[in-house]
Amino acid sequence: FFGVVVAVNFTMAGLAIGTFGGTVVDNSYVASQRFNGWLAATETQGELGWSAVVNRRADGRVAVRLDGPGAAVVLAGQARHPLGQAAGHALAFERQDDASFLSTAPLPEGRWTLRLLADQGSAHWRSEVGL
Repeated sequence: FFGVVVAVNFTMAGLAIGTFGGTVVDNSYVASQRFNGWLAATETQGELGWSAVVNRRADGRVAVRLDGPGAAVVLAGQARHPLGQAAGHALAFERQDDASFLSTAPLPEGRWTLRLLADQGSAHWRSEVGL
């Protein structure tokens, strides 16, 4: 009985270690000291009223429609695998004639978390969307 319990525990521990995708923050104390600043930035961002609709096209490129900012907005993105199993991809976007944005390179198949950063002068907006 105890042999089975020990074997199951070692098996489960090995599987847990092998599938660990990393940490959210490297130092939780430093992150806690920055929390109020992050909260203030989120409130400021919410006051902008911007939103995004994100779609993946058949060719693998990412289309983003931003609602709210003016024509001088610059959009950048970072795609990362939700479990950290695949390498991340930096995405550059080009403005289209209909005021939407289209990534310059395709994103590989699979599940991705897309972090968007839009800058318009002193206004900065961030969003995270699952693809």
